[in-house]
Amino acid sequence: MSTTEGSVAFDTAAQALRKYADNPSAFLALNTGTEYFSVPGTEGFVAYRTAGRYLVQFGGVFGPEEEREKLLDAFVEFARAARKRVCAIQLQRPDADLYARCGFTVNQVGSSFSLHLPDFTLKGSRFVKLRNKISRAGRSGLRVDEVAHEDVAEELAALDRRWLRGKGRHVKEIEFLVGQCGGPAQGERRLFVGRVEGAVVAYISYSPAYGSRPGWLHDLSRRDSGAGPGVMEAVNAHAVGVFREEGAEWLHFGFTPFTRLDQDVEVPAASAVTGRFMRFLAEHGEKVYPASSQLAYKEKWAPQLVLPEYLAFHGRARFGAIWQILRVTRSI
Repeated sequence: MSTTEGSVAFDTAAQALRKYADNPSAFLALNTGTEYFSVPGTEGFVAYRTAGRYLVQFGGVFGPEEEREKLLDAFVEFARAARKRVCAIQLQRPDADLYARCGFTVNQVGSSFSLHLPDFTLKGSRFVKLRNKISRAGRSGLRVDEVAHEDVAEELAALDRRWLRGKGRHVKEIEFLVGQCGGPAQGERRLFVGRVEGAVVAYISYSPAYGSRPGWLHDLSRRDSGAGPGVMEAVNAHAVGVFREEGAEWLHFGFTPFTRLDQDVEVPAASAVTGRFMRFLAEHGEKVYPASSQLAYKEKWAPQLVLPEYLAFHGRARFGAIWQILRVTRSI
């Protein structure tokens, strides 16, 4: 985490998210490596990373509604003074409308998926396969526990290394749009691990979600390549049970790029060319981003809420900006 002239401190940013964020993925703005911009006299901030000639901004403007346009305009001026261009990723529809008013070209880039926990049950015929996978994992000796990160940090790091090696030597770990373990925000996350014969074979990290759909964000998961079927499903099912008992309202599975693209949800400021490029990536971009496997995992839980998310460019759309977003997320 770093700051810029006129920026907010980490603790202030975290407090602003709790108070103003309505994006279920907003907590990812606290990931290590994120920079923050603000205007003196305002409560909000903009979270971003630098990639080449671009400032890649994440999740909209976090702050009081009446301050957001002022903050966005100031951030664009800040970028211009630094001879940078602004693009933004993972905007909600209200953000998309604001950015369009402020001179951005805006296109849908994917969708987010959410489960309403009070209405959720694994009973019924639609979840037969899911229940069978979870049962099979249990028969393999899997035990699921909620743990403190510091108690398993070395085991998780070793699992991460094995997971990355299993993806191939040219694959990098995706960043910026997913969660992390460790860092200054770790104390607010929840961590569930799956063990077989005492060894950690899988884990899922959950971050708090604020705003109109409060609950938890399923933000990072890893599974040992040697673990049996149903391990991830069993870990998540256990966490869902805990969250339901605690009275949580929502479990958010988060954003998946290049999925559920729908021309009917585009804003008037959309670029037809960019829209066609997004649809091309949806059909042929699996090597750029592993969307199909993410989507299959999320859909098996039958999420009740699917919302469009947007990508924005200040001025006209540029493919260089899309390239830099892929770079900053380490998707390429």
